[in-house]
Amino acid sequence: MSDAETLFERIIAGELPSDVVYQDETTFAFRDINPQARVHVLVVPRKRYRNVAELADADPQLLADVIATAAKVAELEGISGTGYRVVFNTDQDAGQTVFHVHAHVLGGEQLGLFGRYN
Repeated sequence: MSDAETLFERIIAGELPSDVVYQDETTFAFRDINPQARVHVLVVPRKRYRNVAELADADPQLLADVIATAAKVAELEGISGTGYRVVFNTDQDAGQTVFHVHAHVLGGEQLGLFGRYN
């Protein structure tokens, strides 16, 4: 991993503006600037790991915190009772563009089928 700061670290530090939804000691949640659903919030651990596999291996409790924050975001956004999706993109082929692990919380509308079906 590069020592250079990621975009998310600059957002967490308050150097770049964001629409904050929730934050606590270990996580930071803010609205995606290019939403793919009516509700599209990113949940980022304050400590940087490249992707979800690296996070799970290094700090399972922090991964649990990210998931708990995703559930809290769904509650705050009023979608916990209607359904929501939590997505981690891992590496370039999956669409990861910022290499600081983050969960996408998507919902607030009927979401399409996920994945490829034969």
